[in-house]
Amino acid sequence: MRVFDASQAARDRVLDDVAGRLADLKGVGLIDDADAILSRVEVCDDMAAVIEGAKYVQESVPERVPLKQEVSRQISELLGPETVVGSSTSGIPASAFTEDLQNRDRFLVAHPVNPPYLVPVVEVAPAPWTDPASVETAMTVMRDVGQSPILVRREIEGFILNRLQGVLLREAWALLEEGYASADDIDKTVREGLGLRWSFIGPFETIDLNAPGGVREYAEVLGPLYHSIDASRSDPEPWSEALIAKAEAEMRAKIPAEGLEERRNWRDRRLMALAAHKKSQER
Repeated sequence: MRVFDASQAARDRVLDDVAGRLADLKGVGLIDDADAILSRVEVCDDMAAVIEGAKYVQESVPERVPLKQEVSRQISELLGPETVVGSSTSGIPASAFTEDLQNRDRFLVAHPVNPPYLVPVVEVAPAPWTDPASVETAMTVMRDVGQSPILVRREIEGFILNRLQGVLLREAWALLEEGYASADDIDKTVREGLGLRWSFIGPFETIDLNAPGGVREYAEVLGPLYHSIDASRSDPEPWSEALIAKAEAEMRAKIPAEGLEERRNWRDRRLMALAAHKKSQER
């Protein structure tokens, strides 16, 4: 794997950052030989060296359309005849930054989930002009490196994961704003409730198993309740500054700003332990 970043400081950190994460992964038994994996990571000093001879390129610049347009143009001019390019973006459709490229049929979105080395799902979302062969290449590459790709069949803002997350966040912010529960209790509801099931089955299988007659019975019995809940949130409002400040005050009381990086590392270690458990229970 070859890596390039326009920032020299970022390039200088890559190998140390990767080595630290590999040590943690080895500690929970998810990998055996950290040194062998690290030896396959090469940091390059220019973009051309990364792209030369590559089957697949992953672009991960910040989520700004003009920047993605410019970097995609630079990549496009360096591509070999069969190289496919995936863009890491949480919600920008590929058509927004690839339309004018000479080889736009080989560009698509490949949205990983943070942290991608622990959370395997990747949303593969082609533009209307992406070649189906390029889509299949991206899906195959993701499977080959141990990710779990899903295909977004038509372009939609936010793709699948963030649209699902957005619905939950919308209700979480509203419940906090209206005083029904604290941020910590809302988090606890997901952490100690929904999240336990969702760590190994999704929403459709959850409701399929929650009614004796499966998904149809669940929909017939509880469908009216969910429709009523949906109707109560028919006029969404932006997250206000006062609401953001309220959430921030609660979160900073729990985790001081200077402790966020340590908490992120704690999160990653918990995800490693969960990944190791799920691997041991594979059916």
